[in-house]
Amino acid sequence: MTEPVGRERFAERPSSRYGPRRAHARRPKKHRRLRRAVLVLLTAVAVAAGGTYGWAETRLRRDVDLGAYGDRPPPGEGTNYLIVGSDSRDGLSEDDVTDLHAGGGGGRRTDSMMLLHTGAHGTSMVSLPRDSWVTVPGRLDPTTGKTRRPEGDKLNAAFAYGGPELLVHTVERNTGLRVDHYAEIGFAGFVNIVDAIGGVRMCLDRDIKDEKSGADLRKGCQTLDGRQALAFVRQRHQEQEGDLGRSKNQQKFLAALARQAARPGTLFDPLEIGPAAQAGLDTLIVDKDMSLRDLSGMFRAVRSVSGGHGRRLNVPVSGIGVPTPKGNVLKWDPERSARLFDELRHDRPPAG
Repeated sequence: MTEPVGRERFAERPSSRYGPRRAHARRPKKHRRLRRAVLVLLTAVAVAAGGTYGWAETRLRRDVDLGAYGDRPPPGEGTNYLIVGSDSRDGLSEDDVTDLHAGGGGGRRTDSMMLLHTGAHGTSMVSLPRDSWVTVPGRLDPTTGKTRRPEGDKLNAAFAYGGPELLVHTVERNTGLRVDHYAEIGFAGFVNIVDAIGGVRMCLDRDIKDEKSGADLRKGCQTLDGRQALAFVRQRHQEQEGDLGRSKNQQKFLAALARQAARPGTLFDPLEIGPAAQAGLDTLIVDKDMSLRDLSGMFRAVRSVSGGHGRRLNVPVSGIGVPTPKGNVLKWDPERSARLFDELRHDRPPAG
């Protein structure tokens, strides 16, 4: 049989190097225009995403030097974040301060502190009550120019004396854990985040009314706006366990916040730059080595705890309301707290 020649021969040989070119040449012009339009759109999306990511990176206030005091514990297994809520009034007007019961006074203090540990054996969130009795390491007193010896005091006093750097140093010295990253958010950022995601739904087992924080909440399930949420996590005078009770409320609220913020349309993953992330970045203070990916990893870890894939813990205590020259304090149980921190250091699941 005679072999076909000419145009018929190419039709029977799709593997010929000329075949694809001829097929492309026959493709309608409208299809080529559509493909170019899609390529242009994808390129635009990629450029916009990169620009947004770069914008978010520049918004991080990398102010904290974790090694400012030196003499740090050796790195452990896993990653440790120190998450701090402060009473910073940056971004608040005078009316805001009054409305939020934020009070006066200069500087900023810590209202909440949590250690978040992530590793091969999951995530653990440990509350560090601000009234915890700890040893504040020796330091240079900027007001006198003299070196102060180590002294017993409340944990939040370390922040008042020397800001985030001394707080980190104090946490490291009293836990033996190396803090890998630090994140702090003030009143304005907290309120903006809660409002940006449409509020946070909480179920309360009793009425809460506290004049100091401004909390005036009813028993039952309800959605708290930013102002109400701030009052809820700050109040402690209605708690039988005082500061320890407040720490437990803060953990519950943070878990609820993470669940709510993770919903489509409200995502607080900094890599996604959702509304909540945009609302919080301006008032977020982090350490010098914190990247947006580190921050995203921290959020994902908090979210995993809120989803039941981690542990919410409090430092084991041996005494509440213990009188000292610095006021009533909460004392950690020496043996059980040391065991907890040792488990975290070696990335072992805490016993509870």
